[in-house]
Amino acid sequence: MTVILASASKSRANLLRAAGVPYEIIPAHVDEDAVKNALRQDGATAQKCAETLAEFKAVKISQGRPNDLVIGADQMLECDGAWFDKPLDVEGGRSHLLKLRGKVHTLPTSVAVALNGSIIWHHDAAPRMTMRDFSDAFLDAYLADVGEAVTSSVGAYHLEGRGSQLFSKIDGDFFTILGLPLLELLAFLREHQVVSR
Repeated sequence: MTVILASASKSRANLLRAAGVPYEIIPAHVDEDAVKNALRQDGATAQKCAETLAEFKAVKISQGRPNDLVIGADQMLECDGAWFDKPLDVEGGRSHLLKLRGKVHTLPTSVAVALNGSIIWHHDAAPRMTMRDFSDAFLDAYLADVGEAVTSSVGAYHLEGRGSQLFSKIDGDFFTILGLPLLELLAFLREHQVVSR
């Protein structure tokens, strides 16, 4: 049984690789903006949006790969009721960080596994991130250091790097914050004898 990651996320791929999970990558190309907009208009929560997108990605690829386990995942960022998207450039990253500065935001995250076109398992989580009230000078130095890398993360930070300095408190699993509830997923894969028990 082949494991397929239906995502182009380097972070998720790196987590699976580091954990020793054999997998293939087949990104599920979906119009995420359209899905988010439709769900938002229907009054869905950010968590429900992450779950819907994760399941949609998994099912889309699974339909063309019978008998394989397909992993779909998605993560949102919500602060004060607003949903954030990845910044388009460094100045967009600055705007994101200024809106998040000194506040608590959540990262509604979902992972789903599909087999033969149907979801057979999913897990949701929502880490809470408390961003410290950093100075403008720190923000300038941070953006100068990380540059365009801020555009690869919805929150304009990478917790595994210098982005850790942006926070005063974190409630939640580290792997989930990076975009994949890895421990729960590994437990599922062990049950299906994909990785050793």
